[in-house]
Amino acid sequence: MALRPILILPDKRLRQKAQPIAAVDDAIRALMDDMLETMYAAPGIGLAATQIGEMKRLLVLDVAKRQDEEASAEPMVFANPDIVWSSEELSTYNEGCLSIPEIYEEVERPARIRVRYLDRDNRQQEIEADGILATCLQHEIDHLNGVLFIDHISRLKREMISKKFVKAAKRDAEDAKQDKDETEAKPARLEG
Repeated sequence: MALRPILILPDKRLRQKAQPIAAVDDAIRALMDDMLETMYAAPGIGLAATQIGEMKRLLVLDVAKRQDEEASAEPMVFANPDIVWSSEELSTYNEGCLSIPEIYEEVERPARIRVRYLDRDNRQQEIEADGILATCLQHEIDHLNGVLFIDHISRLKREMISKKFVKAAKRDAEDAKQDKDETEAKPARLEG
């Protein structure tokens, strides 16, 4: 298993649609394990493959500790997840995202959903979810479709958040360039 870097807004790959997985094989299971390790280390409760630059329809999550701090880990993996039903009833949760750090906003989504997916053993499954599990599944499936949670909030708030991350990315790029320029400008010293 390996930790993977998480893409941060405004990385354009976060807006790409993921491609279906032909089958859950050893390579996909290894990616699932890397994603779980990365998610736990972040720490987060869900992670889509697109958030680590893998354009595959794959997500992992574990909401057990979010519901009960004393609970042990209950990792879940979903290949090719597809929402096949959603309730008309809505619920609102304060959502955040590993790709948009330190930003939290109220998002309204269907309260209950049913998702069809392939499990770790390449078997087709269906799960009916409500509460935080339903919200997390919808949030991560959105990622696989190139949609971010900020797309569900007002345009004004979304633009403010996006501008903040664009500015931060420019500042980071300028700092990195300055560090590189300073390193290259230093004369090499021979010691002997």
